[in-house]
Amino acid sequence: MGLSVAGLTVGLLEENCYILGCDETGLGVLIDPGDNPQAILKQVEKMGLTIEKIINTHAHFDHIMAVDPIRQATAATFHLHRADLPILRDAPERVSLWLSSHIDPIEDPDDFLEDGQIVTFGNEEVEVRFTPGHAPGHVIFVHHKARMIFGGDTLFQGSIGRFDLPLAHGPTLLQSIHSQILSLPDDYAVYPGHGPATSVGYERLHNPYVGRVAGNPQ
Repeated sequence: MGLSVAGLTVGLLEENCYILGCDETGLGVLIDPGDNPQAILKQVEKMGLTIEKIINTHAHFDHIMAVDPIRQATAATFHLHRADLPILRDAPERVSLWLSSHIDPIEDPDDFLEDGQIVTFGNEEVEVRFTPGHAPGHVIFVHHKARMIFGGDTLFQGSIGRFDLPLAHGPTLLQSIHSQILSLPDDYAVYPGHGPATSVGYERLHNPYVGRVAGNPQ
């Protein structure tokens, strides 16, 4: 008994949504519900969870398109860093440009995430760490007891998040990775917004952007 975790890959951009639940209380949170709300809700039901909060690493459209349907279905509150509001409000335009499709505007968050904040669900908790660069209000969520990082689009297996997007900044992203992710122990697993899981230790050694192979001393 303790923490339950499930991941679903959703949408045309194959974004990873994560469901975290407290086994003792049946309360949970959703991280980055990017699309396919019915599939996400079906997995939540299978896990027997009541979703209290939707917590987003950032607001690029591939991470937020299922937020409002799930908010309406569960009465969960939506949480995002304030600096990503421009990204959230620009989502319909981005979807039109990237996918030649239409989405309604996403409603503003119910509350804003802050660096160092602790988000609780039942007897479990994650720490919020501010990691701008890929997006101005990007955060990651760290479950220290389970040694898990839900990293959004900061650090991937063998890669890093894009920094050629509006309001992105490469040097800031690299600084965020070094200070907020590579500062954690090697055995912390990293569950990214796209692609397979990795670990802090593996990326510290092998990542061509921030690892020792890149000439970084860490």
